[in-house]
Amino acid sequence: MRIIYAAGMRLLRSTDLALRVLMRLAVADEGAVPTTPTTRDVSAAMEVPYTHAAKVVAELQHLGLLSARRGRGGGLALTEAGRTASVGAVVRAFEGEGDVVDCEGASPCPLHTGCRLRVALRRAQEAFYASLDPLTITDMVAAPTGPLLLNITMK
Repeated sequence: MRIIYAAGMRLLRSTDLALRVLMRLAVADEGAVPTTPTTRDVSAAMEVPYTHAAKVVAELQHLGLLSARRGRGGGLALTEAGRTASVGAVVRAFEGEGDVVDCEGASPCPLHTGCRLRVALRRAQEAFYASLDPLTITDMVAAPTGPLLLNITMK
């Protein structure tokens, strides 16, 4: 279940991590020496468990937003699709298309058949996504963000 706050939506940790990984990889080759961090590097730099980072990286690879090479000389790299990916599309992919509130769960809401709140919350959720749709990962790493991201240490 997701919770709406007055200022916006609360994202899942995996969504947050996916966006941060994509943004960091977008600036990885802008340094003096291009880098191809590993999933372990991402995990350490973002201070998240390796298993969580691995799941997010696997999903990003499945979506075609990054490439991952194993072994010596391997690592993660952003694909062209990753650079131009809509932030809204990435958020939708990780958040899913479910309702903001779970009206029909284990203990269904007695108003679920005629509730106006659920419809209003769904519209608000879609407006949130729609506001992110025109933004790309490349847009997100423009100055001053890009230089700050380069300070996140990844091998």
